Amino acid sequence: MKVLLIEDDKQIADTLKRLLKEKNIILDWASDGEKGLQDALINKYDLILLDYNLPSLNGRQIIEKIRQEKMTLPIIMLTVRADIEDKVDILNSGADDYLTKPYSFCELLARIKAVTRRPLTLKEKRLNIKNLELFPDKFLVKRNGKNIRLRAKEFALLEYLMTKKGYFVSRQEIMENVWDANADPFSNTIEVHIMKLRKKIENKNQHFIFTMPNRGYKVDEKA
Repeated sequence: MKVLLIEDDKQIADTLKRLLKEKNIILDWASDGEKGLQDALINKYDLILLDYNLPSLNGRQIIEKIRQEKMTLPIIMLTVRADIEDKVDILNSGADDYLTKPYSFCELLARIKAVTRRPLTLKEKRLNIKNLELFPDKFLVKRNGKNIRLRAKEFALLEYLMTKKGYFVSRQEIMENVWDANADPFSNTIEVHIMKLRKKIENKNQHFIFTMPNRGYKVDEKA
């Protein structure tokens, strides 16, 4: 999962980035409203965590502009406003949920899971191709019923490829959806992770990941 945090408090951003990384969630951070809106409109995210009080544009203005673009991705507002009128206003502006500061990480994680499993953004609980199975919620991969140990980035890469099963995805798409915004697009990190994945999930008689020059990679039963 890839999340955009629009929050002007660096300490909060650093803490959330560290904690969410442990849950295999990639977090991009924008420290002001204008930059956050630009990132939201240009990049692909599964969720936005949005502070209300921000430099240049406030949270409500950002939500309105995002919804004007017909973007339906979930947005959770983070706010110190506790009055019922403020909460109603936040939800009416287009937010899917809100959390009143200060909040616990456990509650934030529960809210993230709740809004991202609603029908429009529902993800499969089990992805499979032949005898290879991936369980997103359990961080688990099996082949022939036996567990395969993957690192977090390997798991995220395989999950993304399996959600696009049968279709080639470009290197740029992978970089945008699996790596964070600070990743070097000119490095060979994708190729290295593809190679490691192949060693772990394939054997000489069975291949899952296929490469086509100038088109990218795909997971499929055959090339």
